[in-house]
Amino acid sequence: MKALIFTQLSLFLAILLAGCATPNQVTQITAQPPTAKLATDNRYQNLYPGKKEYPLTCETDCYLPHPDVDCKEPAQQCHYVGPQRIPPVDSGFKVQWLGHASFAIESPDGQQVLIDPVSGQFDWPVNWAANLLGTSRNKPKWLSDKTLQKTKAVLYSHLHYDHFNKADIGRIGNQAQYFVGLNSASHFEKAGYQIKEMDWFASSQLGDTTIHAVPAHHFNGRIWVPFLYGDNEQSLWTGWLIEHSGKKLYFAGDTGYSDHFKDIQARYGDIDVCLIPIASYHHEEHGEWYRYVHTTPEDALTAAEELGCKVMIPWGYGNASWQMGDHSSHSALLRLLNMKERMLSTVNLLILNEGEQVTL
Repeated sequence: MKALIFTQLSLFLAILLAGCATPNQVTQITAQPPTAKLATDNRYQNLYPGKKEYPLTCETDCYLPHPDVDCKEPAQQCHYVGPQRIPPVDSGFKVQWLGHASFAIESPDGQQVLIDPVSGQFDWPVNWAANLLGTSRNKPKWLSDKTLQKTKAVLYSHLHYDHFNKADIGRIGNQAQYFVGLNSASHFEKAGYQIKEMDWFASSQLGDTTIHAVPAHHFNGRIWVPFLYGDNEQSLWTGWLIEHSGKKLYFAGDTGYSDHFKDIQARYGDIDVCLIPIASYHHEEHGEWYRYVHTTPEDALTAAEELGCKVMIPWGYGNASWQMGDHSSHSALLRLLNMKERMLSTVNLLILNEGEQVTL
């Protein structure tokens, strides 16, 4: 009897709260001509699907120790101690890497923009499963609630649990504008959020700053076990380009290597600051598929060259990044530094530790 009363009371409260919900304001912005395509099964598809031939693949000695990376264990629990060579890009952007894929950006006109802000490893309920399985990460240092409430815009690359967190959206609040890929707004709680759903190569203004959605080579979904059952891909995944007075900052989002990098450069020209992932490409059983949707360090260096990046900031590794698709916390960074030397790459790398901020 008590259980029945509790169930009925819970249902009543849920209905009451639903009735008090404030509708979100959703605007959909398509490119001209529209760029993202739905397949016959009503799923979005990458611009360049199919089997890939990669420019270069590290085969041996990929994870040698490097003097600029100080580790407590081999490739694990490390700190970058090398020089910070900041090229004179004079972009006006301030960049703080919060860990994993999360960044706090201050635009040249003083607006705070958050990219993929996730303060834990995963959103509920996957965070519970990760803790149970022992794959949870260390929590990064995070922005204060006061700082979060200064946010003018939040950009989400896709809906996977380690990039889109409803708890963090609640902390940021509905005073910020939210930018997502097409057909993503339904995943927000109804709380008066201002949401712009954007097509690849669509643009929107944020004061004097322009937000461009750009292609990424990935996939999307919001289910418990995407690698076992597949994602629905009915919401679009994106990268982002933030532009102010001709200066450009690019966030690649989760992405594999494809010709979309060349397309972005052809449309927008060389890019001042590039935030490009270098991790989550390794898996003992499904390595080919993991690399299909995540760049290796050498893929990232190739992409930076194709994008005309004046400086590249890598992300995805780190002591507070998730333990999936990597040998260890800093194996990807070691591979990046080794492969840069082996490839004779001229890409200007700016290596950050989690929480560090730099003005470019």
